[in-house]
Amino acid sequence: MSRISADQVKHVANLARLAVTEEETETLRKELDAIISFAEQLNELDTKNVEPTSHVLEMKNVLREDKAENGLPIAEVLKNAPDSKDGHIRVPSIID
Repeated sequence: MSRISADQVKHVANLARLAVTEEETETLRKELDAIISFAEQLNELDTKNVEPTSHVLEMKNVLREDKAENGLPIAEVLKNAPDSKDGHIRVPSIID
C-alpha cells in the first residue's frame, strides 16, 4: 500500500508552485513513497543512548567580534576610483 496518494503529491506540488502532469504525479508518488519507506526504517533503530544533535561534528562560531573600526582615509579610497569629485566617487548616470 502506498504511503502517499496522487492527491497529496498534487497538493504539495501546488504549494511549491510546480505544474506536474499526471505521468509526473505518478512518478513523484512512487519516488516519495520510496523516500518515506527509507525514513521509516530509521524508526527501527535503538536511539535510547544517542544524544540529540543538529550536527555530527562540533560546530563553533568563527566570526570575529562585531566592533566599529576606522575605515580607510578618503584620499586612499579615491585613489582607486576612476573618477571622483569633492571627496565622492563619480559614476555614470543611469537615469535620464
